[in-house]
Amino acid sequence: MTDETDAYEHYEAVVVGGGPGGAAAAARLAEHGVETLVLERGTEAGSKNVSGGLIYAEESAPYTIDDLFEGFREEASERPVTDYHIHNVAGDSVKSYELTDLHEHDTDWCDAVLRRRMDSWLQRRVHEKTSETGGGVLTGVRVNGLLRDGGEIVGVTCDELEPITADLIVAADGVNSELARDAGLMDWEEPDEWFQGVKAVVDMDRETIDDRFGLEGEDGVAHLFSGDLFEGVRGGGFLYTNADSLSIGTVFHLDSLVEERAEPHELLDALLTHPLLAQWLRDDYVEREYAAKLVPDSKKVVHPEPYRGRLVLVGDAAGQMQAQGPIIKGMNHAVTAGALAADAFVAERGSADPEAAGRRYANWLEESGTMDKLRPRRYEAVRAVGEDDRVTDAVERVLDSRLGSLAIGNPIADWALKRAYNSPFLISMLPDTRTGYVTLPTIVAEEHGRTLHWGSEVDPPSLEERIGDLTYDTDVGNPHIELRDQSADSSGDAVRACPVSAESFGGGCYRSEEIKRNGTAETVVSLDTQPCIECGTCAIVADTEWEHPRGGKGVEYREG
Repeated sequence: MTDETDAYEHYEAVVVGGGPGGAAAAARLAEHGVETLVLERGTEAGSKNVSGGLIYAEESAPYTIDDLFEGFREEASERPVTDYHIHNVAGDSVKSYELTDLHEHDTDWCDAVLRRRMDSWLQRRVHEKTSETGGGVLTGVRVNGLLRDGGEIVGVTCDELEPITADLIVAADGVNSELARDAGLMDWEEPDEWFQGVKAVVDMDRETIDDRFGLEGEDGVAHLFSGDLFEGVRGGGFLYTNADSLSIGTVFHLDSLVEERAEPHELLDALLTHPLLAQWLRDDYVEREYAAKLVPDSKKVVHPEPYRGRLVLVGDAAGQMQAQGPIIKGMNHAVTAGALAADAFVAERGSADPEAAGRRYANWLEESGTMDKLRPRRYEAVRAVGEDDRVTDAVERVLDSRLGSLAIGNPIADWALKRAYNSPFLISMLPDTRTGYVTLPTIVAEEHGRTLHWGSEVDPPSLEERIGDLTYDTDVGNPHIELRDQSADSSGDAVRACPVSAESFGGGCYRSEEIKRNGTAETVVSLDTQPCIECGTCAIVADTEWEHPRGGKGVEYREG
């Protein structure tokens, strides 16, 4: 290092982000006696984080969250999820299948979690561990980039602190990772590489949950939804039971949201108000929080070499989010990645090669089987054919024909479908097309489903009410997003795709209006970052300069 960088504060390891991946890395580093500093952008860990969310402990994984943090399940999670179902929907007709075999495959346990409660608990445990080795956790600090010396990555730069140098930098700063982008390891160019998740946390006491969902003891349940209730957008919905609330949400391919000109909050409302959910929600719907985030599609974006120099990427920052049909797993892979990154650094401690730890980390991800879960070779083998538009169109025509109805609408097909839904082998090669998300589930519901003869009394809050119920510390005078091109062609998709914007709503982040210039009408887009929930959607679908707000500023989730 030069004299200039030698003057900065130095730690053996700096971990950026206090989610499960960062917590796992920091805890494991501290166990090895490594001086570790954790920098968290929120007022506390979890205040910026959103997940569906289920956290798994896989039997084949080298690390699970309870391996690293004793008492996790008792103190930081909501409920064990012991039952799993998928519901195919066509109008008011529903055909349901148990997914217990798929859910329990390679699973030691699975718990529903809320990120604010979980991550803040992890933060306290991490601070205890890292303080013992001369480090600790600092909150309200936004790491805005990488510190370089002669082109070599040597540390991080922050909004609130002087630069910090380190022998290892763990980027666990999420799907919108500024460090991954600064290192050239992530870009925001292709909408088809991302999902968008939108979620409501619904108030419901424990006794009511147990009664309405038929649960006993501490057990919980997960329900998934697909079919024609989402305006043809590729994706689906979910409902998870927490200790005293429900997590209900939708997850869609971002490119499909844009193509179908759908608005995320309306798709969530379509699920909330469907008759199928009326049996659980009844007429006493109370929404505690509305939230959204981007989700990387690991099948397309997981980085095979998630490192550069002293920098290693873990979790969403590395694209490590497994989403294949009904399988949605991310936090468990972040835990594995964080712990392996820490172990790799210790194994190469003192090496003169700044990339030695990164290479070992990438090798261990591969050897552990994690990479094959994130980017299955079977999916790669069928993707070129299965996602070809001509093949998809041909399959759709057959399914929409009388022949398709006959092929699906018989008892043998019903049996085969149940087996297929519970097959990890088949799910891992499922193409990302309309067929699996919309067409087939709709036909299954039409041919085999029962008709619901009741309506829904749920009245979801308006978008304005949802924004109004969120907590913000607005960074007045320091907008974190700049709209570079106001034209509808370049940025108009954000008006619909942004979870806190809508074409008929003028109080969100993105608004469109028609103006006249020289006698010609033109639609232009404007931006107000005050209601922003920092999901990052607009960075992909609009022409923006996007970064996170300063530490502690912006939205603060109470549930996550």
